Amino acid sequence: MPYPAAEPGAPEPGAAEPGAPPGQISAILLDAGGVLLFPAPELLLPPLHAAGLEPTVAELERAHYRAMADCDRPGREPPGGQWWREYLRDFAAACGVPADAVDAVAGDIVGLTDGFAWTQVGPGVAEALREINALGLPVGIVSNSTGQVEQALDRLDVCYAPRGTAPASDAASDAERRAQGINVGVVIDSAVVGVSKPDPQIFALALAALGLSDVDRSTVVHVGDSLRYDVAGALAAGVRPLHLDPHGFCPAPDGHEHIRRLDEIVLLAAP
Repeated sequence: MPYPAAEPGAPEPGAAEPGAPPGQISAILLDAGGVLLFPAPELLLPPLHAAGLEPTVAELERAHYRAMADCDRPGREPPGGQWWREYLRDFAAACGVPADAVDAVAGDIVGLTDGFAWTQVGPGVAEALREINALGLPVGIVSNSTGQVEQALDRLDVCYAPRGTAPASDAASDAERRAQGINVGVVIDSAVVGVSKPDPQIFALALAALGLSDVDRSTVVHVGDSLRYDVAGALAAGVRPLHLDPHGFCPAPDGHEHIRRLDEIVLLAAP
């Protein structure tokens, strides 16, 4: 199906952005949705199939970034409590749903996603997290979510916080599994802490949990897929934003750095 091309002059996929300033990195904060996790294809596909579309998982992920960019366009009103439905309208359009059917398809997906829908682990996430973990830097997750992101990350074997609250069904097998997994210092979920991006306080909570309240925040990076929430929030907190933008869709690319893949952090953090 047709998709919009990357912005003119955008780096090739996987390439480091020209001119991105090197610098010391003391800690890494990661968004969850759109960085580690994506909406479950099995929930997205039935309404898209009914509309005559047959997108692949890779095309669904591309449509996610297109939808995020459309949500972030300058001048567009923040969706507030209707974020999920507004996102799904943009997502359906990005998948090629005709304009006169976008509302119906988005509504059908809303009906199928009554609960935590972000259960598809992104491509290359496990490998990238292992490389990030090997850097030996403090790592935390900072997510606008519904109170379930920590449990989802743990259940999907993406990462876990050692002092987290995710339940374990079997203590012995859980300990063995976690020994092979990715340990992050904290998972901050907006629904749990009562503050959400772009409020800078959510970043302060993450840094405090990592024991970094007094750190030079310009040496902390936050990776997210949203200009409105991740980039704006990080800038407000004095944190260095890295906009994960694999296809060059960012609607306002000036004034912040972009990466095309999660594992590019390792190159930025290298001495």
